[in-house]
Amino acid sequence: MAVLKVKFTKTKRDKLAQILWILNWVSVATGVILFSLGLFLKIEIKKRSEVMAKGEINSVPNMLISVGVIACIINFLGGKICYDCSDTTKFSRWRLVMLPYIVCTFCFTFCILVGALMCYTMRNELEESLYLGLRDAIKFYKDTDIPGRCFLKKTIDLLQIGFQCCGNNGFRDWFEIQWISVRYLNMASKEVLDRLKSNVDGKFLVDGVPFSCCNPNSPRPCIQYHLTNNTAHYNYDFLMEELNIWMKGCRQALLDYYTDIMRSIGLTVFIIWLFEISVLIGVRYLQTAMKNVLLLGDPECESDGWLLENSFVETAKYNFSIIKNLGKASQISTVSEMNDPNMDVQTANYGPDNVPSKSIPTAS
Repeated sequence: MAVLKVKFTKTKRDKLAQILWILNWVSVATGVILFSLGLFLKIEIKKRSEVMAKGEINSVPNMLISVGVIACIINFLGGKICYDCSDTTKFSRWRLVMLPYIVCTFCFTFCILVGALMCYTMRNELEESLYLGLRDAIKFYKDTDIPGRCFLKKTIDLLQIGFQCCGNNGFRDWFEIQWISVRYLNMASKEVLDRLKSNVDGKFLVDGVPFSCCNPNSPRPCIQYHLTNNTAHYNYDFLMEELNIWMKGCRQALLDYYTDIMRSIGLTVFIIWLFEISVLIGVRYLQTAMKNVLLLGDPECESDGWLLENSFVETAKYNFSIIKNLGKASQISTVSEMNDPNMDVQTANYGPDNVPSKSIPTAS
């Protein structure tokens, strides 16, 4: 029994074809939107690639860009098919093409759904990429005179000011690395030498942060050095008082920023997927209705259209049997090639006449 069978008159078929023609052109526009969203996300990731480790974070924008291009091509072809479906004579040219087109379009819409889901599952990969990238960028903050790293100080400072953050996980990350270059340390100072000697690795570690960590909204002048030393500042208790530096880590700030973008993109892509599915359902109804018109032989008659000619269970069994038979056919083909007497027969070469020497009679 057909699934969701609907009866179509000639007028209804023509209106359905016209509506689907318009919707396919709208779908071309949605393909442009998918392409634009992927390109936008790719550019946003590229902007801060200096603080991201290399990984698979570009898989989502690349997926959206590819799906957007394919959407434009498929829906352009779909618009042409639906336009011709209003005429039975023109439809006969597409009769053998429409079912493969519907199958390919269904696979394509599945890719759109995968792209929407990837926008929501990308968070873990992005978090790991940001953690590793920021860790290395902060470690090389001081290397302003080394080619390939000299830009990182400016990058980190602009990042911390723009996203109102400090460090990777928090401001204490700066306590664990030497972020002041040796060229700016007074090696004649006893305090500097004592601090260098007190560290096992010979690093100049301080309980301070770069200026870009300072919160300009604080009424107190920025305290960026001796953050954990209460005696170094008047009326100050770092355990009780809210510090006048940014408390949030840059990893969390960037993660929140990209998560909001990807959620918005994911929702948009999901809505586009629903739209594409609705167009595909309409094309399927049009294809089956026009197919039945050709079988009946009367362009003006009523015809039935459906999503599936048989029930879901019967359709699944039928497709499974096809796949199973294809596997058996492949095995039979291989065995027949092995047993074919005309395959790989070795022929002995006995000379010009190709006759064994024992079969030649001798004169008595």
